[in-house]
Amino acid sequence: MKITHKGDYALKAVLDLALHYEQELVASSEMAKRIDAPVKFLEQILLDLKKGGIIRSRRGVEGGYLLSKAPAQIAVGDVIRLIEGPIEPIACVNEGYANCEDLRKCVFRDIFQRVFEATADIIDNITFEDLVLKINSRQQVLTYSI
Repeated sequence: MKITHKGDYALKAVLDLALHYEQELVASSEMAKRIDAPVKFLEQILLDLKKGGIIRSRRGVEGGYLLSKAPAQIAVGDVIRLIEGPIEPIACVNEGYANCEDLRKCVFRDIFQRVFEATADIIDNITFEDLVLKINSRQQVLTYSI
């Protein structure tokens, strides 16, 4: 699995919306500044996220973007698969794959199956709520003064 610039910006965009969940609609221009993304490229990514059902938008002067569901219901893996495609490191890991004559005796398939399972276990069990909580906890660092 490789995360492209598009995937990176998509993850950052969803995280930005999660940070503003239930607060306000987020304008693409403001989001672009916060996540350091080119506005036009970000707008294309937001359209893909909208088509994939992860975000919604409202038009108009007071318009912007918002998550289509709670951050706790959106896993990092949902965004990665939508933008980047399958996460399997090699085709033969897919269920029902039959295009290889060596499939039964291939020692590499088992390795790549484990890589896939470990990756999926991580990205499918981290939600954007988890990330928001992590960011918020880092911002509440105690300051001591004498």
